[in-house]
Amino acid sequence: MLALVFGVLSVIMIVISIWGFKMHQAFSYDGKRQMSRQIIEGVASYITIPAGGKGLDVGCGSGALAIAAAKKNPGAMVIGIDRWGKEYASFSKTLCENNAQAESVTNTSFFPGDAVNLNFEDESFDAVFSNYVYHNIPSSNRQEILLETLRTLKKGGVFAIHDIFSQDKYGDINAFLATLKSMGYENVELIDTTKGMFMTPKEAKWMMLSGSALLVGRK
Repeated sequence: MLALVFGVLSVIMIVISIWGFKMHQAFSYDGKRQMSRQIIEGVASYITIPAGGKGLDVGCGSGALAIAAAKKNPGAMVIGIDRWGKEYASFSKTLCENNAQAESVTNTSFFPGDAVNLNFEDESFDAVFSNYVYHNIPSSNRQEILLETLRTLKKGGVFAIHDIFSQDKYGDINAFLATLKSMGYENVELIDTTKGMFMTPKEAKWMMLSGSALLVGRK
């Protein structure tokens, strides 16, 4: 019986190892599939910041999206904030700065910050954006966290937020889109990124990213 248990555990560990390897292959920024690069550059393509303006990357992690946005908008300053907690010990402010330096990007700054309570005045930024952040924040109302981010966006500014917008994580997202429109936000759209834009439905399923979508619009 004990041998059977160990056998089952061994099979499970092998399956997990294979899954982890395939995940790394798919998400590796410089790997064969380069899904991370595709997502980062895809989100960045929606970010437009005027010369002399400022953009905010909420939950910047390693700084990848902030750096991509800074490259696309060389006349603007891009600020990245993150908690860089023990849950993501491999990410840090220093890593972000080193990555920006490695890419010869000089128009970024990185600071500790909390997406739930941003330390910025209303209408401070010309663009706000993030990638796979809010669904990881423990909350009974992630729509409120989105509104906290949008609070810092200037009138006329754009937003591009990529996340897993499933019912269990965000509630009725269509009602939220309607709320944004009623508040005066324009060109509000939720774009499914699992149908070939960033990944296939099959990839989204085995990587547990079903429900991924890009929320875009203008204030």
